[in-house]
Amino acid sequence: MKMKHFTRLLSLFFILITSFSLANSTIVSHDERAITINGKRRILLSGSIHYPRSTADMWPDLINKAKDGGLDAIETYVFWNAHEPKRREYDFSGNLDVVRFIKTIQDAGLYSVLRIGPYVCAEWNYGGFPVWLHNMPNMKFRTINPSFMNEMQNFTTKIVEMMKEEKLFASQGGPIILAQIENEYGNVISSYGAEGKAYIDWCANMANSLDIGVPWLMCQQPNAPQPMLETCNGFYCDQYEPTNPSTPKMWTENWTGWFKNWGGKHPYRTAEDLAFSVARFFQTGGTFQNYYMYHGGTNFGRVAGGPYITTSYDYHAPIDEFGNLNQPKWGHLKQLHTVLKSMEKSLTYGNISRIDLGNSIKATIYTTNEGSSCFIGNVNATANALVNFKGKDYHVPAWSVSVLPDCDKEAYNTAKVNTQTSIMTEDSSKPEMLEWSWKPESAQKMILKGSGDLIAKGLVDQKDVTNDASDYLWYMTRVHLDKKDPLWSRNMTLRVHSNAHVLHAYVNGKYVGNQFVKDGKFDYRFEKKVNHLVHGTNHISLLSVSVGLQNYGAFFESGPTGINGPVSLVGYKGEETIEKDLSQHQWDYKIGLNGYNNKLFSTKSVGHLRWANEKFPTGRMLTWYKAKFKAPLGKEPVIVDFNGLGKGEAWINGQSIGRYWPSFNSSDDGCKDECDYRGEYGSDKCAFMCGEPTQRWYHVPRSFLNASGHNTITLFEEMGGNPSNVNFKTVVVGTVCARAHEHNKVELSCHNRPISAVKFASFGNPVGHCGTFAVGTCQGDKDAVKTVAKECVGKLNCTINVSSDTFGSTLDCGDSPKKLAVELEC
Repeated sequence: MKMKHFTRLLSLFFILITSFSLANSTIVSHDERAITINGKRRILLSGSIHYPRSTADMWPDLINKAKDGGLDAIETYVFWNAHEPKRREYDFSGNLDVVRFIKTIQDAGLYSVLRIGPYVCAEWNYGGFPVWLHNMPNMKFRTINPSFMNEMQNFTTKIVEMMKEEKLFASQGGPIILAQIENEYGNVISSYGAEGKAYIDWCANMANSLDIGVPWLMCQQPNAPQPMLETCNGFYCDQYEPTNPSTPKMWTENWTGWFKNWGGKHPYRTAEDLAFSVARFFQTGGTFQNYYMYHGGTNFGRVAGGPYITTSYDYHAPIDEFGNLNQPKWGHLKQLHTVLKSMEKSLTYGNISRIDLGNSIKATIYTTNEGSSCFIGNVNATANALVNFKGKDYHVPAWSVSVLPDCDKEAYNTAKVNTQTSIMTEDSSKPEMLEWSWKPESAQKMILKGSGDLIAKGLVDQKDVTNDASDYLWYMTRVHLDKKDPLWSRNMTLRVHSNAHVLHAYVNGKYVGNQFVKDGKFDYRFEKKVNHLVHGTNHISLLSVSVGLQNYGAFFESGPTGINGPVSLVGYKGEETIEKDLSQHQWDYKIGLNGYNNKLFSTKSVGHLRWANEKFPTGRMLTWYKAKFKAPLGKEPVIVDFNGLGKGEAWINGQSIGRYWPSFNSSDDGCKDECDYRGEYGSDKCAFMCGEPTQRWYHVPRSFLNASGHNTITLFEEMGGNPSNVNFKTVVVGTVCARAHEHNKVELSCHNRPISAVKFASFGNPVGHCGTFAVGTCQGDKDAVKTVAKECVGKLNCTINVSSDTFGSTLDCGDSPKKLAVELEC
């Protein structure tokens, strides 16, 4: 009897445990209208934050700011080459701790979208693929290739099993409601023919077999194999319709701005246009939308792809690279999210009717038994409209959407920004003058003797030799010339056909010159005159430099890198040209630089490697510098100014903050003083900072700094620069501006700093922009500056009611809409 009783109790215990588990699981499914969570259709607003592009101590703040901005979910890729740098050797430490990142999302009460890929693009080095994968025998990426499929399945399975072990899928009670396999394959599938279709079918079957209990996505994949859900990526997805009628309309990448390339201008996408794209998407039946990026972050170390992707991956996202709110973008979107959420039931369950009002203006009505919600969209890029809708007039500016949650009152218009603009600046404290020591890169063996680590006949591809362990590869050979050599003349050159992103050339220990790509054509001819060839043995040493491996395109993995030849000496004798091809000579190769191999950047570098303090050189190539510094006080983000440097890499206390190249300026053309949000956005539209360095300021995470205050910065200067002006600052809000519309409230804040003064305020029809505001032809009869000062000065934040009640009568303005323009000092 006792045994029977115990068995019954044990059975009850397991029933209780199972019931508890089911009660805490989340059932994620979908129908033709939306993703459903526990049977309820949802509007889902998501944002991309890539865990390796920030530091683990930043994650809670970034995620909470996303939550405060009205997001439901955080999306991230999983970066194969970061996690498996060597085959079957894994790294999930520090800012690569993807489990910790997902749990941080869960702690904030948000959902997660896990884009495993494992191809990610993401302007990440080699698209996220490890280079050892390319160097396996008979390897082809992203097609029916047994070796590739085996490795892809192994890594995908490992990530899935890690998530399952920690119970992170929604089906287990975790936050992951969606996962993604492959990435934007539909853009390139035609290049792979029948094998491409077979491969994507295999991806779907493989993913489905992992039994994660939540839907799988395939972005940019028309006719995705069932049960995969296809999605859209782009600046606009309102015209996108899924090819499968049972798939909801989903947008996995709404590009909030764009990435930067070395030598490129700074991209800028307005808050008005981004909000317009979101509102149009929901007006046309969308229910899941993800911002790519919501926080872009930093390409620490050598993870930037490209070629030529910058260290900053700011992306002009709603949260900037350093973790600050990018206003007005963050706040303008937050207000839109609030309004959309108030309409969730109508948008996911309502009957849809559309009215064409002419001149590119359309109204959409979502109706349920409980009421209606409406959108009025004006996609005309030039003409504002006065729209009569349901017997009431609405002012709908060009290229904007008005949102009416009750089909009566306009709660939001995408072109009417009622959020502050924050002008970020570096703090005004006097910078610490750094005392530098230096050490030349030990390159004499390569330059003078052509001595390397391995020998091969002919030229080899850089990534095949380095396995991407370094940006640098020396190519070295010898050539004998005698007095009777037909090549010999008074006019001889070294000619190199190169795919190196940067090429440095030496002949007999003398520097011949360099060439780097400025036009995006990474296939070029280098040719320089050589004056120091001798009769006898001559040493040719070429330093090939990569600046991020290609990350996008069909068969991108097979693209050439390094020096692929031919390499030749050329003699010019009048009209006669004689060429001596050296390509099939015996070549010595040296991977990396000695300073890297000796870890000169490490705080534990070998003590006998002496650094000099005297005869401090500037403009010297292949030189190491280091200095001690004190971390700036406070909690604000820390940045370092590299103005005056050439090109290289930087470390703080042994941790790489990325490549730098402030000597590479963008072109002088293509920027405008004014940015018109109206009309379709492209990456070149509204670009700014022409003729200036693509990146001058570099992020130094607080977690890289020592609390003791004793810190070391190390630089490797490849091209020659002057570190004298390098200095550390913090990023703060310097000025706050707003241009708010009547009958709204505007919140003003200096982000944890007191508001110190009101530089301008006018209610009526003020003109100009932040920094150039001026009184228009009419304004309220109360002193606007005094009114705002009373509400705001000395406070961390304040709220202003934009109305005649606050600022007085505006009879001179007539019936035209009134605005408040204000500029505050922090």
